[in-house]
Amino acid sequence: MMNDQVKSVDVLIVGAGIIGTTLANELQRAGRQVLLIDRNDAGLGCSYGNAGWVTPCFSMPLPQPGMLMKSIGWMMDPEGPLYIKPDINLRLIRWMFHFLRCMTNKKMHRSVRALTDISKYSLAAYRKLWETGRYPMDFRPNGLLMISGTESGLKDIKAETQIMAQYGIQSKELDAAAAVAMEPSLKSTVLGGTYFPDEASVEPLATVRAYLAEFEAAGGRFQGQTEVFDFVTEKDQIVQVVTTHGRYAPKLLVLATGPWSAKVAKTLKVNIPLLSGKGYSLIVNDFDVAPKYPMMILDRKIAVTPRDGSVRLAGTLELCDADETITPRRVNAILKGSHHYLKLKPEPQVFETWRGLRPCTPDGVPMLGFSRKWKNLFYSFGHQMLGLQSAPGSARFSTDLITGQTPYTDPSAFDPGRFE
Repeated sequence: MMNDQVKSVDVLIVGAGIIGTTLANELQRAGRQVLLIDRNDAGLGCSYGNAGWVTPCFSMPLPQPGMLMKSIGWMMDPEGPLYIKPDINLRLIRWMFHFLRCMTNKKMHRSVRALTDISKYSLAAYRKLWETGRYPMDFRPNGLLMISGTESGLKDIKAETQIMAQYGIQSKELDAAAAVAMEPSLKSTVLGGTYFPDEASVEPLATVRAYLAEFEAAGGRFQGQTEVFDFVTEKDQIVQVVTTHGRYAPKLLVLATGPWSAKVAKTLKVNIPLLSGKGYSLIVNDFDVAPKYPMMILDRKIAVTPRDGSVRLAGTLELCDADETITPRRVNAILKGSHHYLKLKPEPQVFETWRGLRPCTPDGVPMLGFSRKWKNLFYSFGHQMLGLQSAPGSARFSTDLITGQTPYTDPSAFDPGRFE
């Protein structure tokens, strides 16, 4: 029988991915007493198998001017990098309504500015933690290559580079010869690209564990295998959180529940326009020439990340409703696209196939702030494909809001009420 004794806690954070773990560490070090819980162990959701990039140059949101027609073209291709699962429901309709409204220059630049700020902060934070020498994060400040094998792709790279230059992102344009000279793992199918020298990569799960260790060293407490399944409310407060390991009465409840946030919020009678974006990654090591640099193969939307002894190939975005099934065609599309551009052996051994769900807001910017319905509820989710990239910056920003400090970047872009 479950122990019904209610345990009082200062801050209860639900979700121990990179977002919840970095925020727990920041709040604990800011003087709050934090209990971090997760239904599994820390970092085993989308924080486990993502590309591992810390790349402020990729601070473009999902909705952009001109993206509608391009998205339709991708969706008509069964192996395209973007797919929206056909499903008529009010949440998808609402999400698409806001998504279309965000395809303006003004809203795109507002999002880029916000995402760049938290990404730059995060890059500096990861570097600082790595330099302590305490954790095997595999921080690699090698920059990033964005390459294309089509003229239209090169045009898109140039346009994106020009936008990011407005926000202090340095880059160097490369022709085909320069790209192959810099990265010998590329085939002659590449026509050129751009090198971003200030970007980095880390090993995702090791990075989550590093922040968890920092959090616990500061006196915080983590409890895994603890699932939330109900809430008790009074007036405008959440007075109890009911879990598989008992009941908690938090002064502050933080939802860092990633793609499951909409479902959790619905239990609290809050409708959030959030969709799951399913992505895949493969661990391989069969290259004639192994990649040296992280790369974005723009035409196929494939992320290539060199690791210690292997390479991670990640890609595709399936907007779905918490569907975690593996689609073989999508996995094969990553291998097919990689073969087209990289010196990958004909039948490479795939050591691991992973899929995970990313929480996508309609404008591509996370929801960071207090709920308008529940006074002691704070949202920290919706980081799309940029969770690892922006986590420490997101945590610092959220901690500023929670502790009443002036945030280091404009809070309006992150306001959870912007979709109301």
